[in-house]
Amino acid sequence: MRGFSHRVSVDDALKWLTEATAPLDAEDVSLDAAAGRVTAGHVVSNQRVPDFARSMMDGYAVRAEDTEGASTYNPLRLKLVGEILPGAVSDVIIKAGQAVRIMTGAAVPPGANGVLPAEYAEEQNDEVLVHATVSPGKHVGQPGEDIQQGDVVLPASRVLRPQDVGLLSSIGAAEVSVVRRPRVRIVITGDELLPAGTPPHGCKIPDANGPMLSALVHRDGGEPDVGTIVADDPDSVLQAMRSDADVVLVSGGSSVGQEDHAPRLLAEHGELAIHGIAMRPSSPTGMGRLDGRLVFLLPGNPVSCLCAYDFFAGRAIRKLGGRNETWPYRTMCGSLVRKISSAIGRLDYARVQCDDAGIVPLAVSGASILSSTTRADGFVIVPADSEGFAAETEVEVLLYD
Repeated sequence: MRGFSHRVSVDDALKWLTEATAPLDAEDVSLDAAAGRVTAGHVVSNQRVPDFARSMMDGYAVRAEDTEGASTYNPLRLKLVGEILPGAVSDVIIKAGQAVRIMTGAAVPPGANGVLPAEYAEEQNDEVLVHATVSPGKHVGQPGEDIQQGDVVLPASRVLRPQDVGLLSSIGAAEVSVVRRPRVRIVITGDELLPAGTPPHGCKIPDANGPMLSALVHRDGGEPDVGTIVADDPDSVLQAMRSDADVVLVSGGSSVGQEDHAPRLLAEHGELAIHGIAMRPSSPTGMGRLDGRLVFLLPGNPVSCLCAYDFFAGRAIRKLGGRNETWPYRTMCGSLVRKISSAIGRLDYARVQCDDAGIVPLAVSGASILSSTTRADGFVIVPADSEGFAAETEVEVLLYD
């Protein structure tokens, strides 16, 4: 066993990561699978929406000039010449003194330039009594009013929302080009581990990192693949690390102990670009490549694993999938109730609660105490050039929810 002779800064680790990652290639998906995916490029409409003048009300298509001066006390009479329903093709052409019954969404016929709502009209035999004046264009949706041909309707790198999928359908798109989801292999190592969800017994503990990492990968737009727990022997670890995934996450065995095989294996069979980072927790984190794929060596302690994932692996997965690589957390500001102490040269990840009194620090150390993150509302980052924050300092909190 040996300690780390050198730890790189978080900034240097992030710089390496930025240079090592780029969005994956594109694939076409159907609209029913498009929500939550990321557009690979600008989406341009090849037609206008709507493509015809349509009624925005149930009522009567009229010539606006034929209604001038109409009121409840001075109704004007127009000849009723037919009816137009949505989706129907009509050969009606409105002439002076005429009106046609029309429903919402139906095509406004030639000659008409306004729609009189039904509540301002009264039918008598084959006539319509007009009780209100209609201005030109009133209650008529104009061609291209929503979308013009050639419009960029959705930008590149857009995470598609349900309404975006509806808009794609409205321009006649059956598919959309999206960035391929990163495939993420999650390798959980440790002879002391039991399968997730198993009650602890003896000297063994259930795996917490596998379910947590799988949920984080889902959140960041990746496709997680969690295998069985891998024994602490070099051959088994190396075999598990070799994968056809885009990213490999190794949880446990990332430090410099007797059973920490992953760093040595990555150095021997691939590239161990970074091992040991000046941060607390998560200092044993490593990064590199194996068979051309990104590999992240995440500490086995759950809080360290979460922290290392959020700082590095999650950022890479989001970028590979075309998403914004920065923190996926909203932020708030508040005043510290108590001080947070740190050390120059080391970044700290301090879990905090937010209450009426202000921002309450919970923990900076305690890498194995996962409940410190479930009791926390979020975390504060203490930069490497700071000795911490005094009580009553205004700080930014990144919120877990």
